[in-house]
Amino acid sequence: MESKTPGTFAIVGDGYRAGLIARVVSRLTPGALRLTGLATRRPERVPGLEAEYGVRVWSDVDALAAECDADFVFVAVQGDKAPDVVAQLVAAGKPVLVETPPAPDVPGLVGLHELVGRGAVIQVAEQYHLEPLVSAQLAVGASGLLGDVKQADIAIAHEYHGISVLRRALGVGFEPVTIRALRHLAPVVWGPDRAGDPQRERVATSSRTLAWLEWGERLGVYDFDDQQYRSWVRTPRVQLRGSHGELRDTTVRRQADGAPVRSEITRLDAGGPHNHEGMHFRGYQLDGRWLERNELAPARLAEDEIGIARALLGMRDHVHGGAPIYSLADAAQDHYLGLLIREAVATGEPVRSERMPWAH
Repeated sequence: MESKTPGTFAIVGDGYRAGLIARVVSRLTPGALRLTGLATRRPERVPGLEAEYGVRVWSDVDALAAECDADFVFVAVQGDKAPDVVAQLVAAGKPVLVETPPAPDVPGLVGLHELVGRGAVIQVAEQYHLEPLVSAQLAVGASGLLGDVKQADIAIAHEYHGISVLRRALGVGFEPVTIRALRHLAPVVWGPDRAGDPQRERVATSSRTLAWLEWGERLGVYDFDDQQYRSWVRTPRVQLRGSHGELRDTTVRRQADGAPVRSEITRLDAGGPHNHEGMHFRGYQLDGRWLERNELAPARLAEDEIGIARALLGMRDHVHGGAPIYSLADAAQDHYLGLLIREAVATGEPVRSERMPWAH
């Protein structure tokens, strides 16, 4: 992905996410992807942003679309603002990569789907299935090693992100699903935040949401705690169960030749003790076979940053004739099911999905 056509992109937004995107791109191989402009709705920030990123900054989306040389535009604004910004860019003929979720509600999702139906190029920056460990875990499930995987338990990300991984793990698309859910409140010690490690111990209430999604004979379990992303005491979890084996996080258990077999997914890094290759991530192996190789090495990127970079470079390739990276339809379905989980929590009753206009 890294070595293909060089590309350019612009960003609409000036918040945390926009800054993260710019930093990730700056660490890639020179020429792989270049930021050429940014738009903010706060004119007073223009001089500072231009100094920080070294590109021209506009205070108007239409002006950026008309004047900025970019293969695509990344939309990183608040969810309720995203549909209007996407529509502006589409009207100007720009391909768009939009943050998750692409719209806050079903009417907004339907509106974006209608733009796609009229020929708009809109992809969604869903990254979790592109992160190396998740990608390796999904590869185990898809390999046949576990047999037919009909149960998946995912506790790594909230709502649409978690559902995206859940759907991929079970191989389901837009089929109807029955959802049951509950929310439980409990005290937990707060961990680090975007500013760094905690400066004092703080124990406060956290909300945990559990949901059971039944697609016929396939069962998905969604589990997420509000403090999970940066918590030191709330562990992420991926469990896939098939007819002939089970993956739990990095452990694979199966049965072969009348005996139990246990294997471990192993992470390989450069730059450890007595290693002079420089610090970077190489990939994941299972029994000596590569499940996942880091095509972005030797760039020094965390796993979530690798997922972000893959989405961006995938969009670069898509606008130059490559495959789509994550369709609006899939992202809309992820968010729709997340909204149904909220409904099931609020009502205490099972809910059944309906077929949406974007389903195919």
